[in-house]
Amino acid sequence: MIKYYLIFKYKGCSILLNNLYTIIETIPNKITVKFAGKNHPVFQAHFPSYPILPGFLQIDTILDILKDEITMIKYSKFIDHIYPEDIVTFEIKKNDKQSLIKIIKNDKKISEIKYATK
Repeated sequence: MIKYYLIFKYKGCSILLNNLYTIIETIPNKITVKFAGKNHPVFQAHFPSYPILPGFLQIDTILDILKDEITMIKYSKFIDHIYPEDIVTFEIKKNDKQSLIKIIKNDKKISEIKYATK
């Protein structure tokens, strides 16, 4: 599913990321975003009575921001939820075709993703 979605997205057809987040701060190796409210289609679908951001969209959000082309997800760990209107910071470490992303909310790591790029 992730491969299909990423291919679909990079052809410019993704509607899931439309208005899903707003970048509120960018500093070297850190990007802070605020996610949309509960009425966004993503949160309406996943799940209507308990809206959370799906894990694959955590990955796609940072890929969209960084414009990275992923070749392989080495690992992903989702520790806590991202809810509508949450503010999170993506801490980015890149080296030689590899990226390590830590997602921080309220000074706690809530997700970690390591992937390879072209």
